[in-house]
Amino acid sequence: MSAQNGNGRILELSDVVKHFGGVAAVAGAELDVRTGSITALIGPNGAGKTTLFNIVSGFYKPERGVISFRDERIDRKPPHAIAQRGLVRTFQITKALTKMSVLENMMLAAPNQPGEHLWRLVLTPRASRSREAEVREKADELLKLVRLDRLADDYAGTLSGGQRKLLEFARALMSDPTMIMLDEPMAGVNPSLGLELLDHMKRLQEEQGTTFLLIEHDMEVVMNVSERVIVMNEGRVISAGPPDEVRNDQAVIDAYLGTGRRPAAETEASE
Repeated sequence: MSAQNGNGRILELSDVVKHFGGVAAVAGAELDVRTGSITALIGPNGAGKTTLFNIVSGFYKPERGVISFRDERIDRKPPHAIAQRGLVRTFQITKALTKMSVLENMMLAAPNQPGEHLWRLVLTPRASRSREAEVREKADELLKLVRLDRLADDYAGTLSGGQRKLLEFARALMSDPTMIMLDEPMAGVNPSLGLELLDHMKRLQEEQGTTFLLIEHDMEVVMNVSERVIVMNEGRVISAGPPDEVRNDQAVIDAYLGTGRRPAAETEASE
């Protein structure tokens, strides 16, 4: 399967709709993400950004619309099937298993775990041990990348909020994804760790061609890192383009001045 389709877009959404309690959290959203880009998804609280992430990653099912990733429809696929195709995401509230070590959290994120099938452990113990060693080596390398290697044996529950963000980012890389969706990666991260995370993103983009779509409220980060910005308000995309162009769009200015109101029924998908 090719990494992109003929028009250079790795992800495309058309007329995506999702309601909560009769209120449209996502109301016919249309957007695309270009292969190898860093794209920001922004908008006021309640705009539908996190809900859209949950739909794309398979945690919510859309009531209508088409979502294509690498030329294949994914809007009816479960999260694990979407991740296996190379599209992974992090969460606004990190999902680390707090009573397991940092290293164990990393190893659990790897695909094709030896322990996934008991018969493999019994019938092919040598191959299983070899695969476990590969997973551990990769986990060690990624922990060094995000400077958490010294905490590998600590419980994940002892990490700070910022360190958990870095752990979740590293966990996402365990499957060698083609595209990563980051939900507020800078929230709760101290400035120095945040800069490191952004450096990792740029390096992966430049060296491996990884595509990033991130929800971010820090406009300085958005304008400095993103090549393209997509703006949502009241469940719809109201603007998309280069950062300088979007920041001067009157519809975007109006949305951030408070014309966009938070749907009461979207508390489940808080942003």
